[in-house]
Amino acid sequence: MLTKKFAIIRKKKVFPDNVSGCSCVLFCRKHLKMQNSTKIKQNMNVKSCNNSPYEKEAEAGNVVSIVDDLLNKAVTSGASDVHFEPTSSELEVKFRLDGVLSTVEKLPKSLSDNVIARLKVLGGLLTYRNDIPQEGRIEIDNAQDDRIIDERLAVFPTIHGQRAVVRLFYKNKELMELEQLGFSKDTHTTLKQIPAKNQGVLLLTGPAGSGKSTTLAALLRHILKTYPGKSVVTLEDPVEIRIEGATQVQITPHGQMTFPTALRSLLRQDPQVLMIGEIRDAETARIAIEAGLTGHLLMSTMHSGTPAGAFLRLLEMGIEPYQVTSSVSAVLNQRLVRKLCGKCKKMSEKTGFFEAAGCDACFNTGYHGRVLIAEIVQLDSRLRKAILAKADLDQLEDILISKGHTNMLEDGKRLVSEGITTQEELNKVCGIISGDS
Repeated sequence: MLTKKFAIIRKKKVFPDNVSGCSCVLFCRKHLKMQNSTKIKQNMNVKSCNNSPYEKEAEAGNVVSIVDDLLNKAVTSGASDVHFEPTSSELEVKFRLDGVLSTVEKLPKSLSDNVIARLKVLGGLLTYRNDIPQEGRIEIDNAQDDRIIDERLAVFPTIHGQRAVVRLFYKNKELMELEQLGFSKDTHTTLKQIPAKNQGVLLLTGPAGSGKSTTLAALLRHILKTYPGKSVVTLEDPVEIRIEGATQVQITPHGQMTFPTALRSLLRQDPQVLMIGEIRDAETARIAIEAGLTGHLLMSTMHSGTPAGAFLRLLEMGIEPYQVTSSVSAVLNQRLVRKLCGKCKKMSEKTGFFEAAGCDACFNTGYHGRVLIAEIVQLDSRLRKAILAKADLDQLEDILISKGHTNMLEDGKRLVSEGITTQEELNKVCGIISGDS
């Protein structure tokens, strides 16, 4: 039962609020004592608006208290995202816990505009513009709750009103070093060998929220500790994780400080290790590949489902095959799977493996926390020849299979055998529709 409140203090500001026709003045959040607090369960029966714990606040129009308490509950429960989704009849509030999105509250439709307006004020957005997407950052005071390092807000117009998502970023001292991330022994060894080469490109692939930024930060810390004296620079949009000893640069993609502009200029400042938050376009890809060819160690992320798909995407961006084979050192593909709750997991007599049960500690989901699965591909002569011949995805995958490559599904099976996760969860994350694996 979530009873502990975390009051996150916002700096005092005044923003024009044309939605309500008055000025919204931000004061410090007060410690809210809500009676009859409900458990946040992913399988909970969502309460109607009439018996919501926010009924009194809704009747009084106390939107500030409602928004503050929901955000505090999200922090307390460890949610990574808070969704405010308008429907034709209400405003649904959802938390993403361990990668799964579940409805935790339903607010009256009449409060929808004011709730979004309050979020806009917190994020420093234009409250009178309801017809365009907006992005902002909610200021926090780490002296009050040092678990939070950043809160980002994104607002988007829909047919039922404006939809808002708050993304929460936490400090996690348990995921600072490569050894703490949970890579298999072979993958961990390969990753540590890459910085020793002093040049080349390492690409990390996977969907949003798969831990790519955490892996890159841990790898940079490893380089700074193992190879002292190296010039390490990052280009990020935005800067998510502070890394002691690295020069970190904030990119403004819609301004003049874009990835291509910053990267092109930065190469003249004698960096040895470069990290680009994401390769999003052909120009950034071209400059990154050239950096890997000219004596720089460059790391970046790219949205691709498989390592082989990352090679093909570079070719689609106009990178010549010989440039790909000469510059890319390796591609790391990773995902996060939910861990079985240590308090309620039980052994299945049928399979002989642990399975999810459900208890109050894990909100009756059977899972608590997440763990990494990954696969890494290094270029060898066969892969280089195939890329130079512009082989398709199936041909590249066949080469990896013939080499005995350990894919993510195989990597995850070690976690199933160790009782850390279930085959069902592994199949879900890897996109296996059938129960056969």
